[in-house]
Amino acid sequence: MTRLRFLGPILVLGCPLTAAAFCGFFVSGADAKLVNNASQVVLMRNRNHTVMTMSNNYKGPPENFAMVVPVPVVLKKEQVKTLPHDVFEHIDQLSAPRLVEYWEQDPCAPEVVYEAMPGMAPRGATTKSESKKDEHGVQVLARFTVGEYQIVILSARDSSGLDIWLREHKYKIPDGAAEALAPYVRDQMKFFVAKVDIAKVKRDPQGLVVLSPLRFDFESNELRLPIRLGLLNAEAKQDLIVYILHPSSRFEVANYRTVPIPTNLEVAEDVRKSFPGFYAELFDATISHYGGRAVVTEYAWDTGSCDPCPTPPLEPSELSTLGGDVLRLQSNFVLTRLHTRYDRQSLSDDLIFRAAPALEGGRQWVQETHVVQGGMNNFQARYMIRHYWSGPIKCDQPHWGNWGGPPGGSEPRPAAATGLANAPRGKLALGKVVRSPVPALGIAGQKPPQRPHK
Repeated sequence: MTRLRFLGPILVLGCPLTAAAFCGFFVSGADAKLVNNASQVVLMRNRNHTVMTMSNNYKGPPENFAMVVPVPVVLKKEQVKTLPHDVFEHIDQLSAPRLVEYWEQDPCAPEVVYEAMPGMAPRGATTKSESKKDEHGVQVLARFTVGEYQIVILSARDSSGLDIWLREHKYKIPDGAAEALAPYVRDQMKFFVAKVDIAKVKRDPQGLVVLSPLRFDFESNELRLPIRLGLLNAEAKQDLIVYILHPSSRFEVANYRTVPIPTNLEVAEDVRKSFPGFYAELFDATISHYGGRAVVTEYAWDTGSCDPCPTPPLEPSELSTLGGDVLRLQSNFVLTRLHTRYDRQSLSDDLIFRAAPALEGGRQWVQETHVVQGGMNNFQARYMIRHYWSGPIKCDQPHWGNWGGPPGGSEPRPAAATGLANAPRGKLALGKVVRSPVPALGIAGQKPPQRPHK
């Protein structure tokens, strides 16, 4: 095994396995700005077959609007479906950074030694055929309705023609759309235009439209996320979380640095009050360490287990919903969670993904803040509050450092840091709440409190 410290480069061994995926931008039926600042994508992959589910938040006028997404092939109706609104909640909570609490056990009790445990719809509808009428070099290749989406599949000879077509069909195009679309037109990609019936969608407590996640499946050889298009609707930075489900491999980004988040850090009790805010600060500091041009690995683990578990593992029915039904796979998958926060100055190219060696870290049995490359995928962003023994000492040779649950009570469930795109930032100083040293981030760490004497 090769040992890596946090924030070091991850070596890539062997031949990459690739897949394909995509994001897009919003266009409006009203003369008003549309805003998107957070996206989540689930990509399930086996050989050359990909099932991708995407979810975006949206803030803008109540009129109908649409999403424009470049796709590698002409999608048919049976390849597109909407999923329940909560489909992302479980996978997000399962893979999110977790906060645990440990209590130091009586140093005079008999020592217990534990062994390290390993990490534990049929298709039917047909697509309406289209006469390939050419308007400004744009052809309508398919048209169908799924849930709240009225979907049109287009091809285009040039980006300016596509820009004109959308404007003539009464949509306000973001500035710079034609230029951003040009590379995809040159690559002969198709364009998936999903018009949303605003009367059929829900809003969250903050007023953001909650769109039903859209699931696609298709054959392709490369995994590429066109993040440049998402910047057309960005107010500031875009927050992107990608979950990749594969039968055997962890994934990383091939064309930008991929780094493991600092994990197994001891933190102060104050972190419990705002764990998402703490993690957002740590995440931002990690991205900043690489000049903003990095993607962070937050989780790599088999879907059949977790330790500690903020929520139970994914059920077979959930894996089926995310694509197992299409891929005809019922076994567990390796779940990789990749997270980045970017703007035009930091990540200007689309993300390309590839398979990567297994990663271990964030476990009690992995030495403190080390990350181990190789072995099996057991990596997680894990942070701990330690309650040091303060009771009486009744022996001559106390054994310190034996951690477990609270005296006389059950151990609380780990807390998960979710909703990170909108987590409060700037509320705390990492150097004051992180007790473990993280030299790369300029965190010196703090000495543990003085233990009592006999």
